[in-house]
Amino acid sequence: MEPTSKNFKSNAAGALTDAQLQRALSNVPRGFVKKRADAAAALPEFEQLRDQGREIKNHTLEHLDLYLEAFEEKVVEAGGYVHWATTAQEACDLVVRLCLDREAQTVTKGKSMISEEIGLNAGLEKMNIEPVETDLGEYIIQLRGETPSHLIAPAVHLTKEQIEADFRRTHTELPEERNLDEPASLVYEARQILRQKYIDADVGITGANFLIAETGTSVIVTNEGNGDLTQTLPKTHIVLASIEKVVPTLEDASTLVRLLARSATGQDISNYTTFSTGPRRRGDPDGPQEYHVVLLDNGRSSMLGTEFQEMLRCIRCGACLNHCPVYQAVGGHAYGWVYSGPMGSVLTPNLIGVNEAGHLPNASTFCGRCEEVCPMRIPLPKMMRHWREREFEKHLTPFAARRGLGVWAWFAMRPKFYQRVTRWAARILKWRAGRSGRLANVPLAGGWVKYRDLPAPQGKTFQQMWKERDNV
Repeated sequence: MEPTSKNFKSNAAGALTDAQLQRALSNVPRGFVKKRADAAAALPEFEQLRDQGREIKNHTLEHLDLYLEAFEEKVVEAGGYVHWATTAQEACDLVVRLCLDREAQTVTKGKSMISEEIGLNAGLEKMNIEPVETDLGEYIIQLRGETPSHLIAPAVHLTKEQIEADFRRTHTELPEERNLDEPASLVYEARQILRQKYIDADVGITGANFLIAETGTSVIVTNEGNGDLTQTLPKTHIVLASIEKVVPTLEDASTLVRLLARSATGQDISNYTTFSTGPRRRGDPDGPQEYHVVLLDNGRSSMLGTEFQEMLRCIRCGACLNHCPVYQAVGGHAYGWVYSGPMGSVLTPNLIGVNEAGHLPNASTFCGRCEEVCPMRIPLPKMMRHWREREFEKHLTPFAARRGLGVWAWFAMRPKFYQRVTRWAARILKWRAGRSGRLANVPLAGGWVKYRDLPAPQGKTFQQMWKERDNV
């Protein structure tokens, strides 16, 4: 996937004027926010679980090399194989080679953001191997030639009418007069199409929510069961995961599973939570003959020991996206790459560079809701500020913004003069607002007041109130 994060401003402008997108995005707060709040309130120890989850991931990241080696040892012990990939291209080439060596013609895929990160579908298609997305949302956007717009709800940017039109356009072998008015009928039709794909697949590829060092196990969490069919029916199962997905023990994974579904969809636990350890053993009724794990770094190890290490605690629940007013307004595609919302605004510059993704950390109101709801207590606003500092240091910030900050700094370094100017500015702005108390036209703030009124200053300045407080 070619990043378009540089074009975030124009992407966002287009999203704001897309009526169908805005209609679809209106479902995000209704579908996720209240459910997450209800699920958290129903579990008395939820906040304690968040603390435990944070400590599990912090401990793992401090000893990441040891746990990755332990994981590899257990996978091999169970009869599987572990492959290490430094870059996205290396990971893509590894998976394609595994498929070619097994003469695969059809590959089914369970939902995997890592496969999006490495551009796997394009790599497989280039070698005449058909990749089939089996997660319903991923299947829908594959029909449209799009990428996911959300971590857990890839097609959240679409309406039911758009999906129906896509099914009628692509499923031409089915009766034209069939009824697709209800969501259930759309799901049933997708099942009909995908059932044979599961049977025909030579290789099944899944992501992993967690990798367990204690047992060499990969864990996937789904609501559709497609992950189970993808990894048990084909002869070869390939797990695609990034290195920070490892956790020490089964108990640790269980703790994080209790946080994941509640934070993502408001469920106590997802419909399917599947633990896979190696290939089929003698006496097993089903399962793959081969089990491969491809571990991707792609810049993550360089985040260790930096101010961005805490980002590696992320368990991809999507809560920060669901609660972010910016994401709710523009959707995921505006961010221009695989990861969107607040977590994408921090992770994407780490993976593709601040030169490419410097706009993203600015796509925040800093309301703090993302950190408030993050199950792993990741300080996302703090890390976005770090990226803004990096952007400024590299002179990537627009000239007008840099000039404005320079002017403000000049005043701020002269406190008495600054206080006089701000007092006079407050009086003038209040006079301009008149009885309405709102400003519809402000010099140097045309972009702000174009879509909203700016409240006029009221009362005393902060410095005046601080001085009075000291005199009390």
